[in-house]
Amino acid sequence: MSLYRTELRRLAKRRFTRWMTVLGLLVLAAVVVGVFFTNEKIDATARAKAEAAAEQQYQEQTRWAQQERAACEAAKSGGTTVDPGRFPDDCSVISAPPRESIQAEWFLPSTFNFRESFGFTLLPLAAILALVGFVVGASFVGAEWSTGGMMNLLLWRPKRLTVLLTKLAALLTGLLALAVTTTALWFGSFWIVATLRGTTEKMTSGAWQSFALTGLRGVVLALVGAAVGFALASLGRHTAMALGGAIGVMVVGQFGVGILLALAGARFAEVWLLPTYVAAWMQKKVTLENWEACQSTFSGECKPETLDITWQHSSLLLGVSLVLILGAALWTMRRRDIS
Repeated sequence: MSLYRTELRRLAKRRFTRWMTVLGLLVLAAVVVGVFFTNEKIDATARAKAEAAAEQQYQEQTRWAQQERAACEAAKSGGTTVDPGRFPDDCSVISAPPRESIQAEWFLPSTFNFRESFGFTLLPLAAILALVGFVVGASFVGAEWSTGGMMNLLLWRPKRLTVLLTKLAALLTGLLALAVTTTALWFGSFWIVATLRGTTEKMTSGAWQSFALTGLRGVVLALVGAAVGFALASLGRHTAMALGGAIGVMVVGQFGVGILLALAGARFAEVWLLPTYVAAWMQKKVTLENWEACQSTFSGECKPETLDITWQHSSLLLGVSLVLILGAALWTMRRRDIS
């Protein structure tokens, strides 16, 4: 009997795997439903309402300006005591804004533009898939260690590294199938949302290629998360090792370090935080700004100092972290006693 097929079957039949998958899909479905009901298609009626609202806003601003100017002139001519600073020295400067400054687009209802908005939805998709992969991966091997299943398996398959890597391969195969299918459904769902509640205009082959590459990076992030969770649980021989390590990194390593760096006034404190690199991996680049350092331009404008974190930086961090953690898990699997 093939160990790989056996592990795939075991992964698929585990109740924890099924419930985590269902929970992740429900969260993603809730996002799609929420976007659907908070957006609507812009038609001639909606534009007419927006134009009417813009005109009403202009009329209200005009009436307010006229009333304020009259009050200012009355106060100046009658010597009425008013709050200091309420009126300017010259009442003629009180005027309504020009009509063209109040745009009808401000009053249009929210609409889903696929080209402009879909890219932002790929980050939560990748985050949910990575979270599901991490937890399922940790539980998949952690349960084997805590229940004694790993020891029993090694009795008839004594090659330790082969067994562990086969389990990892089965996990990544199952997660890859889930991630690819979910990503395809995500694309389709938001295309439907844009068709019914927005617009799909200006979609070019370049835009599709960019979205596809971002979706692919999301799938890779999910696979890395699953492998890290698997390796941490194997290191600690318990699911709690991976979950506790993740909580420790996020609470102590992220929030704690972030607070300390902020108190110390460190430049670009976000460069030490993991979410920065996750965002850079998905968005290709994240630009950090340091407003404490002012870089003056020829026009006298003050621009902050900037630092770019690119997807190449993120890939290096993710790759090194995966190699170190997975390498440690393989080393301990080979060197430590199995009992």
